Amino acid sequence: MTSFLDTPTAIPPRATLLLAHGAGAPMDSDYMNQLARALATRGVRVLRFEFPYMAGRREGGSKRPPNPMPVLQDSFREHYRAAPQPLYIGGKSMGGRVASLLADELQPDGLICFGYPFHPPGKPDKTRTAHLAELRTPTLILQGTRDPFGKHDEVARYPLSAQVQVDWLDTGDHDLKPLKSSGLTQADLIDQAAERAAAFMLG
Repeated sequence: MTSFLDTPTAIPPRATLLLAHGAGAPMDSDYMNQLARALATRGVRVLRFEFPYMAGRREGGSKRPPNPMPVLQDSFREHYRAAPQPLYIGGKSMGGRVASLLADELQPDGLICFGYPFHPPGKPDKTRTAHLAELRTPTLILQGTRDPFGKHDEVARYPLSAQVQVDWLDTGDHDLKPLKSSGLTQADLIDQAAERAAAFMLG
């Protein structure tokens, strides 16, 4: 049985996004709540769900590690099938990676990744990019310029598909927290990310 955290729009939605959480925080973290609200104000309905390990944390209180990738993918498939079509898919960090691995199979309207984990922090040789070179689904990756999971000079060297567009958010880290010297806040960068994501979906 699937269940969604639904963030509807105040006006008839012009697009729907199935948005998966990252590895360490639930679907209703401050980041995810801010992002969903920012998208909703722009006419994008956001549907969120939790992978099995995170749902288990909520029920039992123990900090369980993420499920193996096949389990994460099966969960994403199940929620995709239960969501109203047509829709876009995506996620924050790990959630975006799971969505990207399924995009060509599921054939959504498009894919949006908020902080893609191109490699583990401090391990630039352990890339998670092979499938991105062959991706046929229109894709937008929104990445902070200070993201330790993939910085500008590293990502520029990856052989990404022509369908993949990478947009950079100035001084943002993996959670889109900027440098204080930028004069911006995390809320500002999340709002910028939502604006660019909505433009990608709504044209």
